[in-house]
Amino acid sequence: MNSIAVELNQVLEGTAAQTLLSDLGKRMYFPKGIVAQSAEAKQKATRFNATVGMAKQGADPMFLTSINDSVPGLDASDIFTYAPTPGDAKLRAVWKAEMIKKNPSLEGVSISTPLVTSGLTHGILMAADLFLEKGDSIIVPDMFWGNYRLIFEERREASIVPFPFFAENGGINLEGLEKSISDIKSDKAALILNFPNNPTGYSPSVDEVKAIIAILKRQADLGKKLLVISDDAYFGLFFEDETSTESLFASIADLHENILAVKIDGSTKEDFVWGFRVGFLTYGCKGFTDAQYDALVKKTMGVIRSSVSNCSRPAQSLLLKALESPSYYDEKAASFKILKARYEKVKEILAEYSDQDTLIPLPFNSGYFMTFICKGDAEQLRLYLLEEYRIGTIAIQGSYLRIAFSSVDLENVDELYKAVFTAAGELWN
Repeated sequence: MNSIAVELNQVLEGTAAQTLLSDLGKRMYFPKGIVAQSAEAKQKATRFNATVGMAKQGADPMFLTSINDSVPGLDASDIFTYAPTPGDAKLRAVWKAEMIKKNPSLEGVSISTPLVTSGLTHGILMAADLFLEKGDSIIVPDMFWGNYRLIFEERREASIVPFPFFAENGGINLEGLEKSISDIKSDKAALILNFPNNPTGYSPSVDEVKAIIAILKRQADLGKKLLVISDDAYFGLFFEDETSTESLFASIADLHENILAVKIDGSTKEDFVWGFRVGFLTYGCKGFTDAQYDALVKKTMGVIRSSVSNCSRPAQSLLLKALESPSYYDEKAASFKILKARYEKVKEILAEYSDQDTLIPLPFNSGYFMTFICKGDAEQLRLYLLEEYRIGTIAIQGSYLRIAFSSVDLENVDELYKAVFTAAGELWN
């Protein structure tokens, strides 16, 4: 094992993170190679800097004018240079400040500075690399994003352990969640919770969050080391007053020494920049020192360096520019209003069809989606809608049909849902 990795492991000794690290995670480190030497030269090489593999003219990077002219408002250095491995330092600091603003419970809590990831998928994969390996288990609700299978099962060869997401009363199946954790016989357990949930569009109430926290604390009190990943891809799109508007991460980042909380979020949906591929990964653990956070960050930087090397500089620069814009919050509020109106229209339409049994909506209160339980085969309905009505939907697990109301204009929502109900009736009534 590399000596730097050994040093980082020693810093983490005795923590939940040390127990939770995979073999790869234990071996991972950030090398004192070209990147580190280039960073040192940037500070001290005032005469000539012949370190970084970039072409320069004077102090500026070389660039094609045709590209530079396509991105007005940014300097060449904000477009064409490499970003640091952990991401632009100012962007990371601003995102952390925004995170605390959006999650007031984090005020005064010791957490890491977010690292920039190449989208949320990359963030989830990095967490899997660092903490999961062949034979491990990760607990997920049975309604989960399909890409989890590729990441956890195919790439890391871990086992997904699903629990029924909804209880009979329609809320989160808290009993099933706790049983899934307690049934893991190992001294450690991993789980990932995605709120607002994809595909159902459900987020927990304030009381449900309190219950989840109590479950995690009980298990940690029993000595189990817990990795709790908050997949906050759709964070902020909460449409009902009783819904918790903070990330679960905010409640568990300082909950227990045996709980390592990982928040994976990003600008993708929060700021409507799907193609930017800018996400963030943040750590929180009660009692962690700055040195221990630094050790985890350096291991994560090793994963970044060994995969994508660094993330998109122009995307980070554009996002930072937006975050610092005086109109940023007003623009987001306007977009939220549009999505909420679509959500409310869907609720109104579903009330009109409450007496039918071909499509039963699962609870939803947030995010981009809602999902039906189908009377018949969901794939049959999906294909029928596509061929006969030219409407695209997503079939899931045989029985469920997901509809992204986020992608349909308000004036078309009524027509969309009436067609879906008509098609289901034609197939199964």
